[in-house]
Amino acid sequence: MKLAVIQFDVEKGGVEANLAHAESLLHEQGGAEADLVVLPELFATGYFFDSTEQAHALAEPVPDGRTVRRLEAWARETGATFVAGLAERAGSSRRPAHYNSAVVVAPRGWLGTYRKTHLYYEETQHFRPGDTGFPVWTVADRAGRPYRLGVMVCFDWFFPESARALAAGGADVVAHPSNLVLPHCPEAMPIRALENGVFTATANRTGSESNGRETLTFIGRSRICSPRAEVLAEAPRVGDAVLTAEVDPHDARDRQLNAYNHRDDDRRPALYASYASSGVG
Repeated sequence: MKLAVIQFDVEKGGVEANLAHAESLLHEQGGAEADLVVLPELFATGYFFDSTEQAHALAEPVPDGRTVRRLEAWARETGATFVAGLAERAGSSRRPAHYNSAVVVAPRGWLGTYRKTHLYYEETQHFRPGDTGFPVWTVADRAGRPYRLGVMVCFDWFFPESARALAAGGADVVAHPSNLVLPHCPEAMPIRALENGVFTATANRTGSESNGRETLTFIGRSRICSPRAEVLAEAPRVGDAVLTAEVDPHDARDRQLNAYNHRDDDRRPALYASYASSGVG
């Protein structure tokens, strides 16, 4: 199957312009031929909001908002599955809850939502931390061959437990919508892929955004990585890019490292439990 990652500069608040930009890249640079397409975190709204009020005003219901509806149209048109980040408004109109989320959309429609677990910087002021855990969906490529898809969002990469939870849930591929500003993630993702035996697809953005008080610059360098820590495709630091890579997601199910070592059977979780519960580094 073909994985695709779309990287571009997002206009804060320009939802229609961002949707149009993503659609243009999808069709002009080969993304429409992919089986799975990953778009950046908050790809339709921008990231560094001027205020909590602005963030909430740009948030949309799922699956009835315009961004999911547009993703559903792209999925029907191309036959691809999409993973994309958006600002979600949930709950009642009187008591809404707002999340930094990512949706999974297949040709048959919206499949589900992951809400970002580990919020970064001023996101902590605008959104609630996620309450979905780390779900894994069974989807299919264009040939109808099923594989298991997990999702994490941006800063989740910093916590090894995120990718580990997805691998433990059976993920073959981890889609990773991102708005990265720290420099470390591109080097870390091959290790996340290796230590968990999964393919990873990080869709970052480029450009800069100001909230009126400070400016963030996004680092680009979107990546697709293999379970053997190979970087199968990488985007530049600056500029639009559509990365593609041909992979067999079922390769992630080969957990035997050699005649004596097995990726899962050799783990000793009983000895990790006290460390995990202590919270001590």
